Amino acid sequence: MDNFSIIEHVTLAINPQFKDWVLFKNGTYIIFDDIANVGNVKDEAIKLMKEYGPVFGGTPAGDFNTIYLTETEGWLVAGHGYGMYTYVHPSELENDTPNDLEIGLFGRSKRNLDGMDPEIIHVNK
Repeated sequence: MDNFSIIEHVTLAINPQFKDWVLFKNGTYIIFDDIANVGNVKDEAIKLMKEYGPVFGGTPAGDFNTIYLTETEGWLVAGHGYGMYTYVHPSELENDTPNDLEIGLFGRSKRNLDGMDPEIIHVNK
């Protein structure tokens, strides 16, 4: 998926009450409840991604929850880190009828990529 498509799907996936968020290249995003208390939003997002993005088995960072979307195709994978979610589009998976484990493991791997090499593609405010 190209950046424009990811941004479009993530925008539809996020509850409209949340206006301030930062999206990384592999589909992980962080919602900020109160951006007024954040100095530089990009720096803060990268700091949080480096802290909570990398996945380590047997730790809270390895846990996840799969969320089914209604406003767009795909799923969100939630896990360790408040307000941090990873978008997974059906086209990214090999199985046409994936289960929660497949979706969650794939989303977690995407979050790990963003955590190891955080690259912001969109800031929404």
